[in-house]
Amino acid sequence: MNKAVVRAGLNAVYFSGAHHLLQPFFGGMGAILTLHHVRPPRPEQFQPNRALEVSPAFLEEVIARVHWSGIEIVSLEEMHRRLTEGDTSRRFVCLTFDDGYRDNLIWAYPILKKYQAPFALFIATSFPDGLGDLWWLTLERVVAHNDWIALSIGSETRRFDCRRIDDKRKAFDVIYWWLHGLDSDIERGRVVGELARRHGVEISAFCRELCLTWNELAGLAADPLVTIGAHTVNHIVLKKADADLARSEMQLSAAAIEARLGVRPRHFAYPYGNRAEAGSREFRIAAGLGFKTAVTTRSGVLFADHRNHLMALPRIVLDGEFQCWRYVEVLLSGGPRALWTGFRRVAAG
Repeated sequence: MNKAVVRAGLNAVYFSGAHHLLQPFFGGMGAILTLHHVRPPRPEQFQPNRALEVSPAFLEEVIARVHWSGIEIVSLEEMHRRLTEGDTSRRFVCLTFDDGYRDNLIWAYPILKKYQAPFALFIATSFPDGLGDLWWLTLERVVAHNDWIALSIGSETRRFDCRRIDDKRKAFDVIYWWLHGLDSDIERGRVVGELARRHGVEISAFCRELCLTWNELAGLAADPLVTIGAHTVNHIVLKKADADLARSEMQLSAAAIEARLGVRPRHFAYPYGNRAEAGSREFRIAAGLGFKTAVTTRSGVLFADHRNHLMALPRIVLDGEFQCWRYVEVLLSGGPRALWTGFRRVAAG
């Protein structure tokens, strides 16, 4: 229902032409786009993490239409320069890919090379180490391959019927949001680990199957089009961690990338990255560690005033459930964000 409401709202803005009226006032200097997986559509009916992946064809359409619209695709370094120097000569877009998936190399990279489009990869360093916990994929596999799942949620033991596709979707949503809302990543890891053991899912296999290795990252890092950014070590919710752990996760991820690739990352992405996952404390830590920029997943475009909030930059997520250029066009106009925030340009608190 929420997706249907969002889709209806974006369509209403587009077909009314309101985005054309709002863009000159709320389109800003540019925008940072967020992607995760880029790969061909899969046939499975049960794909609860589908929002995290777009098709190569859609990526290419976005890049081509951005070019046709007269918007320049720039690196994070160039974005930083334009923000700090107030260069508003031409609207721009930055392309960023979170986590470090191998399909970025196989499917996205050839398209990006074709258009000579700069882009950034934000790497959670436990993933190329082969030690990462992609818990949302573990949960997907557990639900996909079982008819029933028993789980203790609080003081209650719940038994989820997963025999039909709709049942699987409901079970996944309930369990996912409960896990995401737990007080600590350690507790979530314990619960997911127990689920995986009980149902024969090998957690470490996801890194081997899906994530870039350090050798693959080194090959990409050698290309001037590519910026490698930090994304913590273990992809934790920083706001739930104490200050020492949050700082350590951010600092050690940068140190690991420098040790492996020979270049200190100057840009950072907060895992998950919304208001509930990263806030003013995390912004201060990122600044103290010397990052030039740090990006959230708070939706929005960039304005000149963001030069004062370089550790809290918004991004526009290319959602796999909304693979249609008109939705991207509406979001780039800044109109929806303006309407949702009472026409505030910067919300970095």
